[in-house]
Amino acid sequence: MDDHELIRQILNGNMNCFTFLVNRYRKLVVHITGRLIQRRDEIEDVSQEVFLKVYQNLSKYRNDCKLSTWIATIAYNSACNHMRKYKKYDETIPDDSSILGSLKEFKTTEYEQIDFHRYIRDQIELLPVQYRTVITLFHLDEFSYNEIEQITGMAEGTVKSYLFRAKVILREKLKFIVDENSLKMVKEISNEN
Repeated sequence: MDDHELIRQILNGNMNCFTFLVNRYRKLVVHITGRLIQRRDEIEDVSQEVFLKVYQNLSKYRNDCKLSTWIATIAYNSACNHMRKYKKYDETIPDDSSILGSLKEFKTTEYEQIDFHRYIRDQIELLPVQYRTVITLFHLDEFSYNEIEQITGMAEGTVKSYLFRAKVILREKLKFIVDENSLKMVKEISNEN
């Protein structure tokens, strides 16, 4: 069922369709809120709040953007509001050298023992919230620059800058643990974007 029909069914009172909508977009909402909020119980609370807002405001959705972008915007704003409410949101961006210092060291002797993907996820979690959000929306959720701008309210240039800086930081940490061919592949991917 496409989003337009799904919305029509929900607005006509079909709660099974709303359950379907929640199941379709739950991963997206948890992903976005989880990049801003660290505690699992808070992520669940904010995610429930997001779907409540989606339900309450679905009649206001005007098809100006994809439904996923609209829901992602609600998730992002709800997570930011939650963080501000509990004073956990730091809007200042530290300089990149201090970020590099805070990232975990990955020793080659530990390479066999540590899950590489978990290591990357851990490094992303240590990035400042703005970098973490942008890299997640762009690479993991596959939103365009324009959609990220709509979701976060950041200017497209800011989105590109944060994305570039996050990649530089991650590439710096990864260059010590990947072979030269893999590093070339990471650089090629980064240059494509």
